[in-house]
Amino acid sequence: MGENQMQMPHRLTLNERRQLSMTGVSEVVSFDDTAVVLRTELGTLVIQGQELQLKTLSLDGGQVVVEGSVAALHYEQSRTPGGWFRRLLG
Repeated sequence: MGENQMQMPHRLTLNERRQLSMTGVSEVVSFDDTAVVLRTELGTLVIQGQELQLKTLSLDGGQVVVEGSVAALHYEQSRTPGGWFRRLLG
């Protein structure tokens, strides 16, 4: 983000598992009717479900609304460099 842009707070509001409203979204990575992948201020968010649709998309304001049957929300962890053996040994 540029110096002049304010960082948008990341908030999620899920209404009856049918409508998910979010702020703090910086990029739509991918979407289809079963998964939406978004880059947020706090990491990559994967939304899984059925009949998912992007109803509102305002990346200037960082706002996104997804409608459909939401089954799961998952934040991806960034991978540690060095492969699985290094992660195993910590």
